[in-house]
Amino acid sequence: MSKANANNIQIEYDTFGDQSSKPILLIMGLGSQMISWKTEFCEQLVNRGFYVIRFDNRDVGLSTKFEESGIPDIMKVIKAVQAGETVETPYTLEDMADDAVGLLDSLNVDKAHICGASMGAYISQIVAFRHPSRVLSLTSIMGSTGNPDLPPPTPEAMKALLTQMPTEREAYIEQSIKRRYIIYGSGFPFDEEKWRTDIASSYDRCFYPQGFTRQLAATRANGNRKPKLAAVTVPTLIIHGADDPLVPVEGGQDTAEAIPDAQLLIIDGMGHSLPPETWPQIVEAITDNANKAYK
Repeated sequence: MSKANANNIQIEYDTFGDQSSKPILLIMGLGSQMISWKTEFCEQLVNRGFYVIRFDNRDVGLSTKFEESGIPDIMKVIKAVQAGETVETPYTLEDMADDAVGLLDSLNVDKAHICGASMGAYISQIVAFRHPSRVLSLTSIMGSTGNPDLPPPTPEAMKALLTQMPTEREAYIEQSIKRRYIIYGSGFPFDEEKWRTDIASSYDRCFYPQGFTRQLAATRANGNRKPKLAAVTVPTLIIHGADDPLVPVEGGQDTAEAIPDAQLLIIDGMGHSLPPETWPQIVEAITDNANKAYK
């Protein structure tokens, strides 16, 4: 793993595959480190001809933290957004999109396939309309448009998202398992022991809940991206779980409706998760979409 100077901060990243292959930038979601893009998933992309770049977003993992910005009152942010008020946050999703492009600059990658999951899907969308000359194709997984008319998360999922996490390691792992189980979806086996191992690895690599709160504030304050998504002209793939309780499937459908000629792949039984059983199907769909950029 390496560090890059990008957009006036330091970004931790690593890569898989040959630099001469098709570059694909993977952008992870809220509070999640780049290791949430599992090595096996990245290797499946490499096997389909990609040069894979994954990284820690700002304020998470081993990238630059924004400690001096303080911790936003997230309920105040949510209420202000619901009231239609302008909300000041420590940084914006546009800043995070600029981080991603700054990383490409640092790696001398002129254009890349952009793939984001959850909050990373929102960031990938912003990259596509804010930096169109840098994007070969777009894949938005478990994302939405920010359209305020869309269905909200289920109460159980929203409660799980907003519940303050314990700081003690074992208690944190237990609470994280409960949260993950709620949003995972019922169509695929939930491997609790593997999740315990993964969550422990993330905790040991970097436990930093303050960053989660600042990222959540940026996400909630971002507003409705749907009008801007109409300008996206690159090949676009929207992937969503039919059973997603955190970002309901209507969010994926709205994204596909917003972007001209976007392809929509809805996976039955998938929640707000990327079960290993879905990886071959997802990698195949990403590859097919990416290949359209060369036709």
